[in-house]
Amino acid sequence: MFEATKSATTECAKEVLESIPPVVWFMRRQMRSHRGGLSLAQFRSLVRANRQPAATLTDVAEHLGASLPTTSRIVTGLVQKGLMVRRPCRWDRRQVLLELSPRGKAVLQTARKATQQRMELELQRLSAQDQATVMAAMEILRGMFAPASSK
Repeated sequence: MFEATKSATTECAKEVLESIPPVVWFMRRQMRSHRGGLSLAQFRSLVRANRQPAATLTDVAEHLGASLPTTSRIVTGLVQKGLMVRRPCRWDRRQVLLELSPRGKAVLQTARKATQQRMELELQRLSAQDQATVMAAMEILRGMFAPASSK
């Protein structure tokens, strides 16, 4: 019985590894196509600062896979465009915390909404039962893999 369970678990893991990347790539393509004239690095910087309130320059640089000087130039451009705000860090005066401005949040919200609408078009091809199955699977995966702070 253990072998059957292990085999099922192995197949489940393979299926997740094969199924999730195309979905993620679809979402990324959609988000990128609605990035409001920003470079990909600028848009990804906004995404990181939105996902991690009070992100540091180092956090954004790691997310981009870029050097601190390069990231600093990208962030400076976003600040000048009114999309991001630098705030002094209260617990480490050498650090600067990055936050999205209301305008920066609007850019991300526009991209997210357009992506969701495109996803809805794709998912409407599924039966109601299959949509419910997808929703249940996503809830299970989120519960397993989401950071504790976002559960």
